Amino acid sequence: MPLSRRARIEVYLAVENSAAYRRLRDAIESEFLNTFGGCTIIRGAKGLYLSPEGTLDADDVDLVYADTPFEFVQNAESITKYCDDLRSFLLKATSEQSILVVVHELYHSV
Repeated sequence: MPLSRRARIEVYLAVENSAAYRRLRDAIESEFLNTFGGCTIIRGAKGLYLSPEGTLDADDVDLVYADTPFEFVQNAESITKYCDDLRSFLLKATSEQSILVVVHELYHSV
């Protein structure tokens, strides 16, 4: 059987212990569920970063991702716009300096 080429969109969120953060994560989950038919949530991952001063910073990170029904190359422009809009929304809704939104091509066995 041929493999199906698709785009996966991932959002990495630094965990905050607040109701606002939980609502934001729930909103992303709902967006992916309603737009793509489902999503996966991985809670409690760890992100390590070097500060500008060279010290180690660590965050607990939640990863929310969805596999889209769209072929990656043929829909690159639409996928890029969707991810740019999603990232802009997330930056406005949080106090984070940056939000990592990742898109990559993957192959599903169908």
